[in-house]
Order: sequence, then structure tokens, then C-alpha cells
Amino acid sequence: MIRISFRQSMLAGFLLIASLLGWAAVRSWLVLEQFVDESRRSGEHVLQLSGSIQEIADRTVGLERSARQFAVLNEATLLERFDTNLEHALAAVGRLQSIPGEALGKLARDWRAAAEQLSQGLHRSAPAVELLPLLRRLAEINGELAHAGRLWIDEQNAVRLAQLEHNRLQLTGLVAVTVVGAFVVALAMGWWLSRPIGSIVRVIERLGESRFDTSVAIGGPADLRRVGRRLEWLRQRLGELETDRERTLRHVSHELKTPLTALREGIALLQEQVPGPLEGAQREVVDILQHNVMALQGHIESLLRLNAACFEARRPTYRPLPLRRLLAEVVQGRELQIQTRQLTVLHEAPAITRNLDGDKLLVVVDNLLSNAIDFSPEGGVIRLQAAAFGKSIRISCIDQGPGIAPEDAERIFEPFVQGRLASPTPRQGSGVGLSIVRELMTAMGGQVMLVHGDGLAPGAHFRIEVPCG
Repeated sequence: MIRISFRQSMLAGFLLIASLLGWAAVRSWLVLEQFVDESRRSGEHVLQLSGSIQEIADRTVGLERSARQFAVLNEATLLERFDTNLEHALAAVGRLQSIPGEALGKLARDWRAAAEQLSQGLHRSAPAVELLPLLRRLAEINGELAHAGRLWIDEQNAVRLAQLEHNRLQLTGLVAVTVVGAFVVALAMGWWLSRPIGSIVRVIERLGESRFDTSVAIGGPADLRRVGRRLEWLRQRLGELETDRERTLRHVSHELKTPLTALREGIALLQEQVPGPLEGAQREVVDILQHNVMALQGHIESLLRLNAACFEARRPTYRPLPLRRLLAEVVQGRELQIQTRQLTVLHEAPAITRNLDGDKLLVVVDNLLSNAIDFSPEGGVIRLQAAAFGKSIRISCIDQGPGIAPEDAERIFEPFVQGRLASPTPRQGSGVGLSIVRELMTAMGGQVMLVHGDGLAPGAHFRIEVPCG
């Protein structure tokens, strides 16, 4: 199998395009050279034709004058002059016969025959009565030669113009074919080279979203395939690290729950004063221990929830789910917190049913609503909006809290990351709610995003988009 690198592919593409353009240039040059050569030969024939016809006409005048004078004076010098003019005229007739053309050839033969009869008549001292018809015949043939010469020139001009138009169309088609061919080659090379680059970009995005379930296969040039193999190694390595992280998290969480349970029971015994009565300072220390133990238990439960979300993300369970009922169940589950904070939750959804992973989607929307409740000011308004777009649904959660700082926008969905902007009321969050949302959305083939507003309205705007099963 031939392996071509990216650089070699680009070079091959440029050479192929250059070859097409070079072939078009050479072909055009050959066509132009052929036309110029034929035009030059045609011009030479025109000059030869015009000169020969003119010389024949001039020599005919000399022949007639010499013939008439000889017929009257019968002097040998006049006959010699006649023979000299006839010799030059026949040479011009010979040049005329070398020019292609049926009409010209026939007239040249007729002129030669009439001139030879005239010469024979003079040399045998024929009476003038016999010579006059031959002289008139030569004059007539001269007129016909002039007319035929003009027709021949016009015909040659028409042929050259037709040939010029043919060459123009041929060159236009050649340039068009070359340009289209070069464009097709450029598109093919661009597609062949950009396709693996696009695949690499998508693979990097999947790795950045912690999606390690799809193997990496990159085609195209050899060096890009080599990059694909390194990305596949990176995917496997990250998958192993993610598995180890989840296993470690699960073990550590369970290992912490056992001593934590014993610690809580011991603190409960102290609070109930079973070992003995507590003084004021001792009771304060026990209350601090109780508070910290409860906070530690909350963190451990958050770890367990995150680990459970990672596990459940691999087990999709689709069922028909009405969107209105989904939002209503989420709001009902948080009704106590909503009333405590005196919040207003507005939920809007079309009366439609879609095939969705209801259990995961319920956890996702519940986490978004819980986050909005924690950061909303007392008496604020939270909006839950659902809509359908083709084979996907979109759910938005909008609050009136402090929002998300721009420097936190990229990290807000990572585990245990909390925003820099504080909530209006004290909270004991662990920062895993939004990471659970991203984990479950990735498992459902959807996405969660932070929608940036216009800067005028306060609050955070989270949006999820998930395809229907």
C-alpha cells in the first residue's frame, strides 16, 4: 500500500494542476502556431497570385504591341521582343498554376494555349486576320483571371476567418476544460485533505467531552493517519484513567461512609448526653463536629451521585414522555425549596410526547432547577421552557441570580468547580450538579451549554438539547 504524506499530497495536487495548465498552454501555442503558418502561406499565395496576374496583364500588352508591329513591319527584332515577353508571361503563368484553385488552373491553361497559338502564327507569318482573335482571347482571359483572382482571395479570407473562429472556439473550450479540471482537482485534493482534519477535530472534541467509547479511525495522508493512531492511543489511555478514577472514587466513597456513620452515631450519643452531661463549651464543640460531619456526608453523597451518574449514563432507557409532565414533576419535586425561598417557577412546554430517556432527563432538569434555586434571589422568577425542533428537544432554565463569570464559563461543567459569583443566600453545594448534567447529556447524545445573554438581563441561562430515541 502506497503511503503519501500531507506534503506529498499537496505537491502532487499542485503538480497535477500545473500539468493541466501547462498542457492547455502548449496546446494553445500549437494551435496558434498552426494558424500563423497557414496564414503566412495564404498571404504568400495572395501576393504571388496578385503579382502573377499583374505581370501577365502587363506582358499581354507587350505581346499585343509586338505582334501587331511584326505583322505590319515583319522585322526580326519585333519577333524577338515578342518571344521575350512570351517567355516572361509563361513563367508568370507557371507560378499561377502552382497556386491551388480549379478556376485559376483552367484559365492559366487556356492563356498558355492561346499564347502558344499566337506564337506559332507569328513564326509562320500568318496574316493579321488570324492573329486578332487570339489577341482578343488573351485579353478576355486576363479579365477572367483578374476576376477569378479576386474571388480566390475572398475565398481564402473567408477560410481564414472561419479557421480563426474555429480556433477561437477550440481554445475557449480548451481553457474551460482546463479550468474546470483544475477546479475539480483542487476540490478533490481539498476534500481528501480536509476530511481527515475534520475527523481529527471531531475526535479532539469527543475527547474533550470525556467520550471515550468510539474508536479513532483517521484516513487520508500517512502523517494524518499517524496522528489518528496517536489519538487512538490517547483515547484508550484517557479511558483507562477515567475508569481508574471512577473505581477509586467509588471505593473511597464507600470506605468513607463506614467510619462516617460511626462518627455520626458517636456525636449523636454525645448530643443526647448518654455518656454524661455536657457543659456549654463541650456542647459547642459537639455542635461544630455535627455540622462538619453533615457537610462531609454531603460531599460523600455528591461523589456517590456523580459516580452513579457516570454508571447510569451507559444504560439508556427510552420511553414515551410528555414534555409538560416532565417539567411539572421536576417543579413538584422542588416545591418545598421554592416556597421556602418565595420563588416563582414558570414552566412552559408544548403538549407533545417524545421518546426520551426520562430517568436521566429528569435528573438533568432537576439539577438545573436546583442550581437556579440556589442562586436566585428571594422572591425571584425562574423559567423552564421546553420546545421541539425536528427530532430533538430543547429545554432552557433561566434564573435571575448573579449569573456566571466569564472566566468560569469554560470550567463550570467540570466536577467540584463552583462559580466565583456568590449566591444570594449561603449554600453547601459541592459543585457536581452541572458535571452530572454534562455526563448524562453526553450519554444521551445531546449537549448542555451556557447561553451568553446581552449583558442587560441578570442571571444564568442554561440550555440542553437532546435527540429523541
